[in-house]
Amino acid sequence: MSKIQIAVVDDHSLFRKGMISILQQVIDFEVVMEATNGQEFLDKLPTQAIDVVLMDLQMPVLDGIKTTEIVRAKYPETKVLILSMHDEDQFVLHLMEIGANGYLLKDTDPEEVEKAIRKVYETDIYFSDFVSKIMLRKMNRKTQQENKIFNYKTDLSERELQVLKYICEGLTTAEIGDIVALSPRTVEGHRLRMMEKLGLKNTAGLVAFAIRNNLC
Repeated sequence: MSKIQIAVVDDHSLFRKGMISILQQVIDFEVVMEATNGQEFLDKLPTQAIDVVLMDLQMPVLDGIKTTEIVRAKYPETKVLILSMHDEDQFVLHLMEIGANGYLLKDTDPEEVEKAIRKVYETDIYFSDFVSKIMLRKMNRKTQQENKIFNYKTDLSERELQVLKYICEGLTTAEIGDIVALSPRTVEGHRLRMMEKLGLKNTAGLVAFAIRNNLC
């Protein structure tokens, strides 16, 4: 069985070691890297493929925000799952803008961390209840002119809207293909075209767009 390759990046040794210990108990998880800051992680990344990285926001040398931007640009296959003590709306929305795949608070139960890792690995995105509430609250306050994510005007085709609806439900590409009678490759093509039309960086942005525009 292929294991999900995981990295844990956090400058607090006790938290980092504790998280690694928890993850190592999951049979199909393998923690293959740890780092104390973003620069250390990026220095190691070329030598080890990472499926999902659990990343703190506030770290010395290179913080989680800048590291996420670099990972998204240079290593698009690596999923970034933020683990932070910050519960301010601005952190969540900004991380979505730059391409984070999920955001969890550090007091999250281990079971939800496991669920989030699997979700971002399989579907590219994980929205906890905490994040969903922030998104809805914040997006209802902002106009399109104020919100960079949604300052785009375009028309999505009926098929693209159909695929987007199932993406919002958290279905995998293969599962969507089975429902709409399309090959996984065609479904993926629809997803990529929607991202290109809307100027978005990943599936998280697509879901956020759909929520803002009442499409799911």
